[in-house]
Amino acid sequence: MVLALAGMNGPALYRFGSEQYHEYKINRPEYKAENGKWDVVEFPEEYRLNTIHAALLHTGKILLIAGSGNNQDNFDAKKFDTRVWDPVKKTIKKVPTPADLFCTGHTQLPSGNLLIAGGTKRYEKLKGDVTKAGGLMIVHNENPDRPITLPAGTRFSGKENGKTFVSKDPVNIERAKKVFDPATGKFLRNEPGLGRIYVEAQKSGAKYETGTQDNYRVQGLSGTDARNTYGIAQKLALDKKDFQGIRDAYEFDPVAEKYIKVDPMNEARWYPTLTTLSDGKILSLSGLDEIGQLVPGKNEVYDPKTKKWTYTDGIRQFPTYPAISLMQNGKLFYSGANAGYGPDDVGRDPGVWDVETNKFTKLKGMSDQKLLETAGTVLLPPAQDEKYMVIGGGGVGESKQSSNKTRIIDLLADNPRFVDGPELEKGTRYPQYSILPDDNVLVSGGSEDYRGRGDSNILQARLYEKGADSFKRVADPLVGRNYHSGSILLPDGRVMFFGSDSLYADAANTKPGKFEQRVEIYTPPYLYQGSRPSLSGGPKTVKRGGTASFTSQHASSIKTARLIRPSASTHVTDVDQRSIALELEKTADGIEVTVPKSRNLVESGWYMLFVTDDQGTPSKAQWVKIP
Repeated sequence: MVLALAGMNGPALYRFGSEQYHEYKINRPEYKAENGKWDVVEFPEEYRLNTIHAALLHTGKILLIAGSGNNQDNFDAKKFDTRVWDPVKKTIKKVPTPADLFCTGHTQLPSGNLLIAGGTKRYEKLKGDVTKAGGLMIVHNENPDRPITLPAGTRFSGKENGKTFVSKDPVNIERAKKVFDPATGKFLRNEPGLGRIYVEAQKSGAKYETGTQDNYRVQGLSGTDARNTYGIAQKLALDKKDFQGIRDAYEFDPVAEKYIKVDPMNEARWYPTLTTLSDGKILSLSGLDEIGQLVPGKNEVYDPKTKKWTYTDGIRQFPTYPAISLMQNGKLFYSGANAGYGPDDVGRDPGVWDVETNKFTKLKGMSDQKLLETAGTVLLPPAQDEKYMVIGGGGVGESKQSSNKTRIIDLLADNPRFVDGPELEKGTRYPQYSILPDDNVLVSGGSEDYRGRGDSNILQARLYEKGADSFKRVADPLVGRNYHSGSILLPDGRVMFFGSDSLYADAANTKPGKFEQRVEIYTPPYLYQGSRPSLSGGPKTVKRGGTASFTSQHASSIKTARLIRPSASTHVTDVDQRSIALELEKTADGIEVTVPKSRNLVESGWYMLFVTDDQGTPSKAQWVKIP
């Protein structure tokens, strides 16, 4: 090859060096064995979609959810999309989508179904597009004897400003609570019931805006209701109006490949996080409500057995899509990472949350703590070590700031605090991250600026090598990915990447961006090391604390066994990811593994069982259910 290259003329050598040589280089076996390989998957045009959410199902297929796909024309036309993609058979199927599940929340259930809750009721309206003054009205009910319901279209007249505003939806206001002196039993006051409603002016124009807080009389009420019911609103103006959420909840059945409607949440939520609790129920928290306001700390729990929702005790508020996951002591770890909406001074501190007592203990040591929006959070393998890494992040809202830090915390330490891990080359918002069967973590993509502004996508990938506590640069991805992107470990040990929603398509920020519909698959270096260990047979169900035997022709070389929970990823948030180390014994014709006893460590549901040999090469996964 050297002689052939030397014999070429100048221009031909240049063309080979600038274009073909790169392809030659990245496809050499020795390069792939060291750096891995990326391949783009492009669906037929009629099956392409703006993938906002993706989840691995226990059938081995991938659920791709767009909803309206951040496209208001689709929303207005009620065109909502879901696909089920089989990456092995290379088939893709359209699935009827019952509501706009754009910016919903999701998590894996013990049954193997995927719980999906929340979504979009209304798209945002930017300042300049808003024609009618409006905003939040807090409706008070001072009657301790009964609640009151006000229908959509209720008119509120300002006491001082004299302006009238109309409600867009019905609202139920609980009756007032009587407050007594605990020492004497003497009645002190009525604490009014409160309801939240979005109102807007009857007519368009800036003259209908209000500048200050006012009390509002409810038109159409008389007698006791008129005396006890009133509204209070701050400024009602032509400001930007945020997205509004829905209460709808569904379970997606991977076998039937359809949505099953369950009871709706108590609160409407857009951008919520769903995460598993110690008792196996699912906590839903944060999000924007049906009037585009951050849900005021009213969190709720889904019981997979009754399929009902109940509020938790106490109020605890977080920004939207907070990265919150279950610890081995039954409490919840909050890394401080989130995906966006919410005040910059509310719920931003990382800490440990006891849901039962509502006590929140802040954790110290976080570097770049003001740059945690759009950061990634991953439970480093194995999960027993309870070490988390927080990756990159950016400033609140549309900030240009981004962090190149990683921060690591050992929650089993006597006094847990964050310490800096290896740095990224660039400040990185929206990193994609996936746990691998060999205990490394793949970190890829993202952008330096908000939604890839200024052509700032980062075409780099790295493996975090736990033993070395360092990053190793591997092959570069072919597709830039920022907002609305994510990654998922597949049962064959490869990693799938989806989405990206750049604000602009050029470095000058003059052309609107286009949603990235291509899927990309990364084949890690361990799949270019030669043969991989076999794994077959064994039970489909293994209890906590139980053992199971599997057949392998390569038992003598097998070093580790891991249960890896399938991902459900969106908006830099994937709280389902965890890799659990199993005790491993060799047998005459294979291996025997033992599952840990802790239900806080081994949550109920389906897992991929991987074994890895002494070269770090994983088997294909066997699906195992933990009842």
